[in-house]
Amino acid sequence: MKIKKFIWPIRVYYEDTDAGGVVFYANYLKFFERARTEMLRAVGFEQDELIATEGVIFVVRSVQIDYLSPARFNELLQASAEVILAKKASLIFEQLITRGDDVLCKSVTRIACLDSQTLRPKAIPENLLELLKNEY
Repeated sequence: MKIKKFIWPIRVYYEDTDAGGVVFYANYLKFFERARTEMLRAVGFEQDELIATEGVIFVVRSVQIDYLSPARFNELLQASAEVILAKKASLIFEQLITRGDDVLCKSVTRIACLDSQTLRPKAIPENLLELLKNEY
């Protein structure tokens, strides 16, 4: 499967908004997480299976985020995930939340691969790393 930028649809629910009916700022992080998880799923990798078979987990190490325009209750958005750098034990994603052609929020998220038992850095499974380097 050849995908440059993975896109996942997000519907804004009432629970995603603040008292003013605008998406609460922290919920954009949840939207980005869903896009990264669904991107892995789309290429055949389930995170619970990676824990069971490879003993690895992925954790957010850092996030740089820019909020550009608000999203509101009941809008249909798109959350994207694009790997811009794949290293031995870390990934860097560029992610966007869009409404049509309008970019509402953008982030750069650094993901670390850790041993699920020791929580120390561990190499990304080779088959997954090669997929990410070659297809993203």
